[in-house]
Amino acid sequence: MKRFSAVLEIWLVLALACAGLTLLSFRVIDMPLAVYFWKIGRFLHPLNKPLGAPVILAVEAAITVILVLVRLVRGHLPLFAETVAVACLTSICAYAINSHVLKPLFGVPNPTSVMHGAKHAFHWLKGSGWSSFPSGHMTLAGALAGVFMRVYRASIWPLCVLLGVAAVLLLVGDWHFVSDVLVGTFLGVSAGVLAGQGWVVHKAPPADAA
Repeated sequence: MKRFSAVLEIWLVLALACAGLTLLSFRVIDMPLAVYFWKIGRFLHPLNKPLGAPVILAVEAAITVILVLVRLVRGHLPLFAETVAVACLTSICAYAINSHVLKPLFGVPNPTSVMHGAKHAFHWLKGSGWSSFPSGHMTLAGALAGVFMRVYRASIWPLCVLLGVAAVLLLVGDWHFVSDVLVGTFLGVSAGVLAGQGWVVHKAPPADAA
């Protein structure tokens, strides 16, 4: 119980820090950086289709289905394969909640819309899946990474680096503002770590086992 309380306190501190950085970014950093990358970003736009969320989600869904079928046929899966399945499912769920609940709630226009006249602001309950805040890609990637971070502690730093690279690409490509990336990453990793913790507890041997 004490350990859970300590983890919750750490998470709350990180959540407050993320909220503070997000507000600062929203007011000071988002627009100047988006304007700076506006002309550069178009050179990355051909990546829209191959690295778009529908493609990534389809790959995750296919991997999950294949692993489930293998589990049904063979009767078991290695821990890594099980972790992959849990990570993919968590990623898909986190993305769905972000796209259908959070983005419509906050209603922040994406950089392209802002560059064509929309106001960079919260338009409460007026958003859609095409809105910008929080970043769907970072929520998706963060949730996937979060599961592995919890199950395989050695993966934390390599995955942090990969998430950092993904975040930079989203900013340089002018697909997202800094505030979108910050919150999307925090939400995704939080969901992933929570799911990973549940999976670790599920796989742990019973306390009364010999």
